[in-house]
Amino acid sequence: MKLHPVLFLALAGSALAQPIALFNGKDLSGWTADVPDADKKPDIAPSFIVRDGLLVSLGKPLGHLVTDEEYANYRLVVEYRFPGKGGNCGVLVHASKPRALYGMFPQSIEVQMQSGEAGDFWCIGENIEVPDMDRRRPHKEGQKFGGGPQDARNIKNLTDDSEKPLGEWNTMVITCKGDTVTVEVNGTEVNAGTGCTASTGKIALQAEGTEVEFRKVELERIR
Repeated sequence: MKLHPVLFLALAGSALAQPIALFNGKDLSGWTADVPDADKKPDIAPSFIVRDGLLVSLGKPLGHLVTDEEYANYRLVVEYRFPGKGGNCGVLVHASKPRALYGMFPQSIEVQMQSGEAGDFWCIGENIEVPDMDRRRPHKEGQKFGGGPQDARNIKNLTDDSEKPLGEWNTMVITCKGDTVTVEVNGTEVNAGTGCTASTGKIALQAEGTEVEFRKVELERIR
């Protein structure tokens, strides 16, 4: 059957927009762990495991789980929860140079997942701008806005009540298009930045002290 050209293009466009499951529910294929403590202790316990069909960041040893592939212009959907106590974690976008900050964090823009602060930006060797920077980016007098170790790197999110109670599942949607990054938490836009100094790179999940479970890490390419 010969398709009308307009219908063919519509179907082709929809095929291109099919979501890509970055986590397959079975193993950590497509990801590589970067855990500095493993350099001297190669038999150290893993920071990231698959348990009951969930990707689990055990929180320690500290490190990152990094995609093998690089991505640009996408919508990333992450469903996560803190199964026990609240704490710290994050999703890093446009990740490039490993261990660029403090010998631990890859060069990137971090979208914060710390309980109570989901949607903050942390600039790690990269930078991004938001409206009302002086108010939303805590800094000392004369301190530069940037991603260096001495810079004001944290940009506060716009809401404090978008997260579910501890133990319940949250949905974070991160949209990266060109030099913009937008973050939604449970359907509410909590942050949006422009002028990002990176527009492509790997995606990383953190092990930063607290156990976090992920049941979906899914990417959809956008134009």
